[in-house]
Amino acid sequence: MKAKYAINLSKGLTFFFILGLMFVYQNFTLGPWVYLALHGTYGFLWLLKDRIFPDKQWEQQVSIPQGIFIFILVNFYWIAPFILISSGTVPPLPLVAVAISLNIFGVFLHFASDAQKYYTLKYQKGLITEGFFARCRNTNYLGEIFIYSAFAMLTQHWLPFLILGAFISTLFIPNMLKKDSSLSRYSEFDDYKNRSGLLFPKLFLMPVSKQQEKTVI
Repeated sequence: MKAKYAINLSKGLTFFFILGLMFVYQNFTLGPWVYLALHGTYGFLWLLKDRIFPDKQWEQQVSIPQGIFIFILVNFYWIAPFILISSGTVPPLPLVAVAISLNIFGVFLHFASDAQKYYTLKYQKGLITEGFFARCRNTNYLGEIFIYSAFAMLTQHWLPFLILGAFISTLFIPNMLKKDSSLSRYSEFDDYKNRSGLLFPKLFLMPVSKQQEKTVI
């Protein structure tokens, strides 16, 4: 099986898992509804993204036990809605507003940068140094961190932040460093690395020339 099957199953079930928690705990307050809308919708959008511009790294073949492990691992993100709904915590409205805004920013950065990467490499292989990747080499990961930070904020609990931190340190950062190592084969990479951040964009730099911004073949 492909690794993405386990991930997609988790993403597709997220909406129904959260809704089920709401019925089990009879918690239909503002927090659970907002969380359901944000995390549940993100799961469905992930499935849509996989159909339109899939991520190559999740196309790799894995064994059934490995697939089950991946499914369980991804479902650690379900701890956040469990805490929110089972505790009956009601997030204050300003926090809800901040979480929604952060989530929107995250979805935009994550999906739009993945789309740019997919369609650029589909028609022209090489180093992508423009658009979403002009100042940040991993805009998609930054967006994903924003998304799950928004979910964690709604719970007002430390555990979802700890889980996100574990994913960042054990999966996101190693993948980013692996990507840098792969891209270093391009002669232009050193210059690109100096004017872009690994995760956070380098905003206060001299404007990049049109020649520098071209994708290297």
